[in-house]
This record gives sequence, structure tokens and C-alpha cells, in this order.
Amino acid sequence: MPLIDLVMPKMGESIMEATILRWHKKQGDPVKMDETVLEIATDKVDTEVPSTAEGVVDQVLFSENDVVPIGTVIARIKVGAGANGNMHTQPSNPAPIEEEEDIRVEEIPYQPTPTVKIQKTNGLRFYSPLVLNIAANEGIAMTELENIPGTGNDGRVTKKDILEYISGKRRGAPLAQPAVHGRSTHDVQQLPATSGSTSPVTYSGNVEIIEMDRMRKLIAKHMVDSKHTSPHVTSFTESDVTNMVLWREKVKKEFEKREGDKITFTPLFIEAVVKCIKKYPWLNASVDGDRIIVKKDINIGMATALPNGNLIVPIIKGADQLNLVGLSKQVNTLANAARNNKLRPDDTQGGTFTLTNVGTFGSLMGTPIINQPQVAILATGAIKKRPVVIETAQGDSIAIRHMMYLSLSYDHRIVDGSLGATFLTAVAKELENFDVNRSF
Repeated sequence: MPLIDLVMPKMGESIMEATILRWHKKQGDPVKMDETVLEIATDKVDTEVPSTAEGVVDQVLFSENDVVPIGTVIARIKVGAGANGNMHTQPSNPAPIEEEEDIRVEEIPYQPTPTVKIQKTNGLRFYSPLVLNIAANEGIAMTELENIPGTGNDGRVTKKDILEYISGKRRGAPLAQPAVHGRSTHDVQQLPATSGSTSPVTYSGNVEIIEMDRMRKLIAKHMVDSKHTSPHVTSFTESDVTNMVLWREKVKKEFEKREGDKITFTPLFIEAVVKCIKKYPWLNASVDGDRIIVKKDINIGMATALPNGNLIVPIIKGADQLNLVGLSKQVNTLANAARNNKLRPDDTQGGTFTLTNVGTFGSLMGTPIINQPQVAILATGAIKKRPVVIETAQGDSIAIRHMMYLSLSYDHRIVDGSLGATFLTAVAKELENFDVNRSF
């Protein structure tokens, strides 16, 4: 009976690995097409991986808490007649793995193997990037990390191991002593420490210490990495969006009745952004060394708040190919999926430009951080009524208008101030010139 490979899905433009959180199926369990096999996590999204075939789980190749490169085979499913009756099949020796045609091999440096191999470097144990990041953030030196007991394959230190060790340190448990492994401790390279000392930090006064969850730690790292990667510049402007506000107020009931969905301001903002990206395509790009990669596809990311306060950025693919109804349905579908932890792996990858509506939280304006590897992100502020001067052929007058601030953060390596400000002004003008007589 044939074996179907289940591979670690690609989760985002810059995501090359994911952590296995939990296996829903184990070896010998029957599984149906699209039934959840396991849960995985990255810094961008926690999601479920469904089965790509119906049969029996023949092999489970990784353990919970393992960090696995995308495209790696993580399980095999036996399909065909009689598969459901063979409930206790022992795993066979893995054959060489043929890579799927849809896997971008050049982005997947991995060896097809049923277990995580321990790599030795100068006598030290191998550590996953997740464990190394936690150690660096907590100021744990490599000499200390070497002596932490590991419960993973071949004694490898897992995320659970290092978090338990850190928790013990804060409770005053004895610290791990540096392990030299037959060599001088002066020869052991140390991880950078956040405070220059591995001693527990004490806090005076009435404080509450809250551990960051996994997603918050990874978000924090990516924000710092973005600042280190791109020289950020932020430009500001304001827009009179009175026509847009009045139009939405006029059509929202009819729109919901006809389409079964509410219309928010977000698809209207995205529509304006798409029009301006077509005029200024360098805002829809990325940087690769000395090369500028201008993206022909316009895939708009929209920052969405999760119930736990974290943010996630689902992507509207081919936003330039959608009308307003299509944009609205995509916005609502992705926002609901994000809030209910139902985003698919493909929903967070391939973004080329990001919009964040800080006005949703009452902010007038913001200075957003670029979502790498993109080169720009637009923030829209809260819409407020203000008295403003209106210029007419009959002279100036003061009127109450719906006003909104917009801010654009951009990568100054390729987007100069003139281009950034010109693009931002173009978006503001698109919103100001909104046609109140248009249909949806």
C-alpha cells in the first residue's frame, strides 16, 4: 500500500521552521482526509495541519516541541485498501524522500530523516534556534546551557526544558554549573546576555512579574530584527474622509442585507492603497542584498488583533483583482479566522505591503514597524470630526469634517522621503476624492 508524505507547511514569507505543539494522531491511528493530525506554531500563527490523505498514520517522525524546517516530512500515512484495518503497523526503515513538485527546494535546507540528529560543534550539543533565542533573551551563557538536562531525542534540550530551568532559577533553585566537556571554559563561546550577568534580577517595590508567552517573545524578536534590518522613516499626512464616511453610512444596511456581511472602513483603505501601489510600485517590494525585488502581485497584509492582545497579519492575495465586495468579504473572513485561531498556513504568507488600522483602538496616529521583508507599512488613525477650513471658488469657510491622520513607515534603503511622502499623499487624495455616488 502506498505511503503519503505529510510535510511541514510553509507558514510565511520569512518563516523557515515551525514548532510542533501537539500530535492529535499517533502511529497506527486512522485518519480521514483534512482531519487534523497535529498543531504547529511559528511567531506568526498557531495552526492545525490537516491530513492530505485518508488512511492510517504509519510513521510519526518528530516529537512534540521539536523545531522542524518547512518542507520536511513529519509523518507518513498509509493509504489504500485495508489501511484502516492495519492498526499496529510498525514503522519501516525510511526510504529516500522524493520532494514534492510544489516544494521550493531552494528554500528548504533539510535532510530527510526520521529523527532529529544531534549536531556537534566543537564538542557542544546541538540546540534549536528556538532554544538559543530563549537562552539569549534570558542571559543564559553557553556554558550554563551545556549543563541543562535535556529530555529531547538523544538528550537534546527542548523548549520545555529551558523554560523549566529558567523558572527554577527565579525560584532560587541551584544554577547549572558550567560544563567544560574536557576543555577549558575559556574555549566555550557564550551567548549574548541581556544584562551581562546570569544572576537573577530582583525588583523593588510592588510589582507583578508576567512571563511572555511564546508568540509575544517571537513578536518581540521580529520587531527588533526589523529595526535592525531596515532604517525606518515615518511620514504623516491627514485626509478629509467625509465623503467616504457618508457613503458607508448610506449603504451599510443595504450592503449587509445583500451580501450578508458588514462593510468596514478597512476594505475602503485597501482599495485606495492598491490604486496607489500601481502608480508607485517600489512600495510593493523587498530588498535582497544590493537588489530591489519589485513584486508584481499585490498581496495586502492587514494587522489583526487577537483576543490575547497579540497581533497577526493575514494576507489578502491578489487584492488588485478584487472589487470592493470581494475585498470586504476577504477582510471579514480573515479577521474572523484570526480571532478564532482558524487561519490556514497559506493565509499568512506572501504579503507585499501591510495596512494597520490603529484607529480601531482609538489612536489618532502611529509609527508602525515594517513587516519584513516588506519595505513599507501604512497606519490609519481614528476618524474624528473637526472644524477645518474649506477652500471654494466663493472663498474660504469653516466646516465640520471627518478627518483622519495617516502615517507611512518605510525602508529608507530604497524608499526615499520624496517617494514615501508622494505615495502617502496619493493615498490621502484617493480617500478624499471618494465618489459618494458609487455603487458597491
